[in-house]
Amino acid sequence: MASVTLENVWKKYRKVEAVRGISLGIADKEFIAFLGPSGCGKSSTMRMIAGLEEITSGSIRFDGELVNKVRPRDRNVALAFETYALYPTLDVYENLAFPLRAAKRSDVDVDKRVREIAGILEITDLLERKPTNLSSGQQQLVGLGRALSREPRVFLLDEPISHLDTRQRVRMRAYIKRLHIELGYTMIYVTHNQEEAMALADRVAVMNEGLLSQVGTPEEIFHNPADTFVAGFVGEPPMNFLECEYRQEGGRHLLVHKRITMEMPPHGEALAQRGAVPQRVTLGIRPFFVDIGLEKSARHTIPAEVFVVEPLGDMTIASVNLLETRLQIVTELGFRAQPKQTVWLALDPTHTVLFDAETGRALTGQE
Repeated sequence: MASVTLENVWKKYRKVEAVRGISLGIADKEFIAFLGPSGCGKSSTMRMIAGLEEITSGSIRFDGELVNKVRPRDRNVALAFETYALYPTLDVYENLAFPLRAAKRSDVDVDKRVREIAGILEITDLLERKPTNLSSGQQQLVGLGRALSREPRVFLLDEPISHLDTRQRVRMRAYIKRLHIELGYTMIYVTHNQEEAMALADRVAVMNEGLLSQVGTPEEIFHNPADTFVAGFVGEPPMNFLECEYRQEGGRHLLVHKRITMEMPPHGEALAQRGAVPQRVTLGIRPFFVDIGLEKSARHTIPAEVFVVEPLGDMTIASVNLLETRLQIVTELGFRAQPKQTVWLALDPTHTVLFDAETGRALTGQE
């Protein structure tokens, strides 16, 4: 196992800047996920760590040792991809044994390691089968096992379960999480699926357009997003945004969205007192923290019009139009309303996030 350090790493493909000067420290035995949309630079970053892509500039270190010029075969990293890349003519045992035999390990060591990995992955009964006789989930387990068999310093997973169906993905997530807990490898997981990243990783590195938008624990990423990109990308349903104007009236600090005036949330009051709130503010609130009522009340004061109500079994999502801004709200399971029906909303002020509308950065009061 090894710590991994990226220092001002750039990757350019001619005029395209895929990765733009990112710096990040990954601790020994840590599980970190690179999360972001297609083309954000996460796979290029992983390939540079593996040595499959040459670094344009910057440095990558394993346990403090510079590996920029070290060949991929000599970095002792293991990779698992979306495609299984199993040898179809070899049974599961020999697929798991192949990296060990290539490293000239003794037959006794090979057999011990293969059976150890098969036991951890619960695929001992599959050792004599060929890949064509396995389900997609079983093939993915074998692919993971083959990558693990050589005891790598760093384990890299690039979208390894994105092609599986929902039930298989949930099962594979549990296997991967258990592998990390039991084996303690340094794991780097690349995905565009925020559910996978949040469920698996100790920390999540959210990337956008070749830059690191935010690095933090899943809880930090979800509850305290650094900018509107992170806030909108992480979370399902995604965060709602209201473009507001900051005003002061009679000593009160207010946020005005078109014709609707709202009190400044508590965490914004201190910022306003210090003059740290810009004139244009984006208010963000997750769908779980918006309450909806069929009638106006002392609490439900913001009028909106129902667009559609979606019963999803474990939750119901109401989409409403608030002065031409579409909001999604997670409601109680039995909630029913008709399209174009007027409903009334209440925003939980303790769960709102304020962003600078010009820069998109969260207003935290920190320079």
